[in-house]
Amino acid sequence: MSQAPTRQRLDKWLWHARFFKTRSLAAKQVAGGKVRVNGTRAEKPAQPVGPGDVLTFVQARVVRVIGIEAIGERRGPAPEAQQLYRDLSPPQDNAPQNPGFEGKGRPTKKDRRLLDLSRRSED
Repeated sequence: MSQAPTRQRLDKWLWHARFFKTRSLAAKQVAGGKVRVNGTRAEKPAQPVGPGDVLTFVQARVVRVIGIEAIGERRGPAPEAQQLYRDLSPPQDNAPQNPGFEGKGRPTKKDRRLLDLSRRSED
């Protein structure tokens, strides 16, 4: 009976945990120096990682800080992938993108004029 591995390639773990759609994308991020393992920049996609390691990387303009909990044996469904890590990222500020619009339908002509005037005064 084979024993579960205690370490795994960084690019493979990122792919198993579903942070990247393909293993090639994960390897490209690591090779580009955009992933840190325990605060140190990862140089190679083949760098071994295991439980207890902390990964830091940017995903969709959001800095992710991830603590590795387990090593994946396969790239399974999302709920299975979420068992592999714990999210240590700081809470994000969920400020509205357009503070002048409260989501009450399409803005009126008067609202659009006021918005245009406020944008011109910022220039």
